[in-house]
Amino acid sequence: MSQAKTGDTVRINYVGTLNNGETFDSSEGRDPLEFVVGSGQIISGLDSAIPGMAVGDKKDVNVPCEQAYGQSNPDARQAVPREQIPAEIPVAVGTQLQMQTPQGQVVPVTVAEVTETEVTLDANHPLADQDLNFAIEVVGIDAA
Repeated sequence: MSQAKTGDTVRINYVGTLNNGETFDSSEGRDPLEFVVGSGQIISGLDSAIPGMAVGDKKDVNVPCEQAYGQSNPDARQAVPREQIPAEIPVAVGTQLQMQTPQGQVVPVTVAEVTETEVTLDANHPLADQDLNFAIEVVGIDAA
């Protein structure tokens, strides 16, 4: 039975949980996640757990935040005057919005704080600062 190696295309079923047990993502009810091992298509801590696994193998993987979405960057938070946000856009804490950079790039942001005069937007990944846990099963390997 062949084992996954760098450059192979693999398909996995997975359940991703936080340390408190909360599920943040899962392939359940969807097609398996397909990616090329070692290509940087998925977080490095999960990618590095795949080599050596064969179809049918299952594994629990703990990924420290440094090998997932990293630490929060305080510079990725920005306070915007409330009047600069159109009235029809909801600004409740936790609301996910999109901003556009001067270069035209779309950046997802989350409303982190709201006051009478300002809305603080956070462009950090929602899973920054989190250690992640994955229960994975390899369901397909296409050799490079």
